[in-house]
Amino acid sequence: MSLTREQFRYGFGNAIPQPESDELYDRWTIPSPGKPLFEAAFATLSPDSPAKINVANAARGPLLITAGGKDHTVPAAISRSTVKLYRTSGAVTELKEFPDRGHSLVVDSGWHDVADEVLSWLKDHSL
Repeated sequence: MSLTREQFRYGFGNAIPQPESDELYDRWTIPSPGKPLFEAAFATLSPDSPAKINVANAARGPLLITAGGKDHTVPAAISRSTVKLYRTSGAVTELKEFPDRGHSLVVDSGWHDVADEVLSWLKDHSL
């Protein structure tokens, strides 16, 4: 399955100018199987899902979840809920929200800002 240019704009490029969204669409979109997306979406409903995750694993490494405040694909509310799930493990789990960013936050022209925040987080955690 593949997204149309309009679907990409809504789901990934909504927080950036149209020309930049079109450029990212041309550069990054490729057809891909839909099965992994559906497995991930329904992982909590199926005990045998290959995408099921042990969120209570205290032995895992630190986890930083990033969120775009204008993300239509994974809304920031979902990212905040995910952080709450992972915090049950006792391992370091934090959220960094970028209020004016969409789902393309790590590949669009503002990626440097995201990278700087992530690098700072890594340094703060001696990683």
